[in-house]
Amino acid sequence: MSFTSFSFPTPTLFGAGALAELPARLRAMRIQRPLVVTDPGLIATDAFRKLVQTLGEAGQGTGWFLYSGVHPNPIESDVVEPAALFREKGCDGLIAIGGGSPLDAGKAARLLAKRPGLDLAKFYDEPDWSGLAPFVAIPTTAGTGSEVGRSSVITLNATKRKAVLFHPEMLAKLVILDPELTVGLPPKLTAATGADALTHCIESYTCPSFHPMCDGIALEGIRLIVDALPRAYRNGKDLDARGRMLVAAAMGAVAFQKDLGVVHSLAHPLSTICGMHHGLANALCLVAGMKFCAARKPGLYRRVGITCDLDVVKCAESEADQRTVAFIAEFLAGLGLNTKLRDHGVKLEQLDALVAQAVEDPCHKTNAVPVGRDDFRALYLEVL
Repeated sequence: MSFTSFSFPTPTLFGAGALAELPARLRAMRIQRPLVVTDPGLIATDAFRKLVQTLGEAGQGTGWFLYSGVHPNPIESDVVEPAALFREKGCDGLIAIGGGSPLDAGKAARLLAKRPGLDLAKFYDEPDWSGLAPFVAIPTTAGTGSEVGRSSVITLNATKRKAVLFHPEMLAKLVILDPELTVGLPPKLTAATGADALTHCIESYTCPSFHPMCDGIALEGIRLIVDALPRAYRNGKDLDARGRMLVAAAMGAVAFQKDLGVVHSLAHPLSTICGMHHGLANALCLVAGMKFCAARKPGLYRRVGITCDLDVVKCAESEADQRTVAFIAEFLAGLGLNTKLRDHGVKLEQLDALVAQAVEDPCHKTNAVPVGRDDFRALYLEVL
C-alpha cells in the first residue's frame, strides 16, 4: 500500500502509518494547544494510544487537552461541553478521533467555541460562520465519512430529534486515513459501519439530483466495499482491506452531497428513539428500501448491479433490480446483518413514534421515488 496525498474535497493523508505526519501538519497549521474530542470507548484502544504517543512527540506548546464524553448518537451536550473546554483552555485547534459521533461532535463544537451560548436550533439564523478553529479529523471506523463532510448530525435538546447542521466552513482542514487505526475494530462494528458506507453510496447514486461526479464516486465506492468489506470483516488485520474501506467511506460521504433517501429516513428515528447504531439501522432497512424503490422505478439498480459484477446488462429492468437487491441481501447476510429490528430491542409500540419522525426526516425528500406515511409504516413492519 503506497502512501499518497490527495484533496477531494479536503486535504487527505492516506496510508498505513499516516498518523505520524500529524505533528508536522499541526505545526504548519500553527496549532499549539489542540483539544482532542472522542468517545469513552476509544480511550482504551490502541488507536488512541498511538495518538497520545504521536502528540507527545509533537512538543506542542503547553500540551493538549481531552474531551472524551461523546455519546454513540451525539447529543447537544456533546457539542456544548467540548466547546466550553476549548475556550477555558485557550485551545487553538481541534482534533476529533473515532467514529462518526466524535467527528460530528468535534466538528460542531467549533461553532459554539466561536459563538458561545448559541442555541443550535437557531444555527441557520447565523449569517457568518467564517473563522472557525482549524479541525483535524481522524476516523477509526470506515462508515459515516464524517471526516470529509460539511455537516454534523446532532440530536437537539429543543426537538429531541436529529438535526443536520450544514455549512461549508465546517469542513476539516486535514483528514488522516490510517488503516492501522482501524485494525482493532470488532467484526460486528466493521460490518455495521461498512454497511453505512454502502448505504451512502447506493442512496446517493439513486438520488435523482443531477451530479455526475458524485455518481461516479458512489459507484466506485460500491465496488471497493463489495471487495474489501468481507475481507476486513473476516480479518481485521488486513491493512489493504481496511485502507480500501476508509477510502470508500470517505467517497460515500462525498457522494451524498447529492443527498440520500428513504433508508436514512427509516434509520435516523431508530437511533433517536431506540438508540440503535446508525450503520446497523441502515443495514437492517437497506434491502426493504431498495425493494420499495425498485417496484416503483424499474431499472433503478442496474448500474449498481453492474458495479457488483453481476450479469445484468441485457436482462429486463425488473430482473436487473431483482438480481441486484438479492445480491445486496446476500452480501449483508454474509456480514451477519440479516437480523430483524426486534432482535435489537425495537418494539411494536414504538412504531407510531418511528413513523412520525421518519415522515419529518428530510432525507426521503430526495428519494428516487416519493414516500408517504403509509409507506413508512409498511417498511418498518417489513423489517420489524
